Amino acid sequence: MQLNPKSVKKCFEKSMDKYDENALVQKLMAEDLVKEVSLINKNFKKILELGAGTGLLTCQVKNNLTFSQYTANDLSEKSKKYLDKILFEYNFLCGNAQRINPNSTFDLIISNAVFQWFKNLDEVVEKYRKLLNKNGILAFTTFSPENFCELKQVTGLSLDYKTEDDLKNILSKNYEILVFKSYKKVLEFNTPLELLYHMKNTGVNSLNSSSWTFAQVKDFCKKYSEVYPQVTLAYAPILVIARKTN
Repeated sequence: MQLNPKSVKKCFEKSMDKYDENALVQKLMAEDLVKEVSLINKNFKKILELGAGTGLLTCQVKNNLTFSQYTANDLSEKSKKYLDKILFEYNFLCGNAQRINPNSTFDLIISNAVFQWFKNLDEVVEKYRKLLNKNGILAFTTFSPENFCELKQVTGLSLDYKTEDDLKNILSKNYEILVFKSYKKVLEFNTPLELLYHMKNTGVNSLNSSSWTFAQVKDFCKKYSEVYPQVTLAYAPILVIARKTN
């Protein structure tokens, strides 16, 4: 399933004020991504961050890497009010990360929990290759098909997640893969309704293009309880760092 960016934007804008306190896994992913990048290089002249949102990744980059120019992109203009509290001086590029055309090239393009929304990853990765300087780094996190397996089991809803092999095949055409790892993080909730609120507050309710009615929410809670004795939500992150080769 692929969604209209307008639907994604709308859902994330609604969740932004509560995002940081609920995006526990995304925060861990951002920390891990920057840690792995810093082991390769801590100094980058120009950095482009894709899908900056409320600045979870931005904070990690600012605190652990050095740079002279920072460009932050997000689908929502609302992102800028959060980034203004983190960065003293930066360029903000509002728009779909798949279509942006910066008037600069970069030494590091970095993104956290965004690539799973992209429609054509082959084209996107090639686009970013052209935006990277020689030996530039592309670093991102995304999710495997095992992500939100409970939700898929109960509702059939799921994004078109790429497998590990898919990602490796796409990247190996024009990149040297420096780091590639996957893991799982399972969150526990008291009720299925609490799980739904978690997804709403992290913008993930944009998996569905329409709002659920009370009857649909009630039906989900009932079906979830019938399938799973404990209320959990499994995240399956993938972390990738690759260097441009040509």
